[in-house]
Amino acid sequence: MPPRATQRVSARTHASTPPHIDDYRFGHITIDGVDYAADVIVRPDGVRADWRRRTGHRLAPDDLADLPTGVRLLIVGTGASGRMAVPQATRRWLGERGVALHVAPTGEAVALYNERAPEGGVAAALHLTC
Repeated sequence: MPPRATQRVSARTHASTPPHIDDYRFGHITIDGVDYAADVIVRPDGVRADWRRRTGHRLAPDDLADLPTGVRLLIVGTGASGRMAVPQATRRWLGERGVALHVAPTGEAVALYNERAPEGGVAAALHLTC
């Protein structure tokens, strides 16, 4: 499914460096100085804002259909309390594409993303609330 108009990927002025997550707190995230109040996908080339899943608190392969080629690690932030599930079908779909997966509550996922993103090929799908 292509991203909706409100879900376009914001362009980066420094494309050679991945986005950096400055701050995360329940319901809010700041990436490269820009505040977001809805779930996001942080990609090597920018941020997909207002990211929505087809089924609330379940991450399906369709929710990740526009993940760019070259992503080798997807870090999934499951929310502050870890409520978003990553079903086996999604894990299998990523594995078939050669994408490693790390699933954690969003606070932990943010820290891991910032640590690993400079290596290249790292993206994060982040649920910001529960």
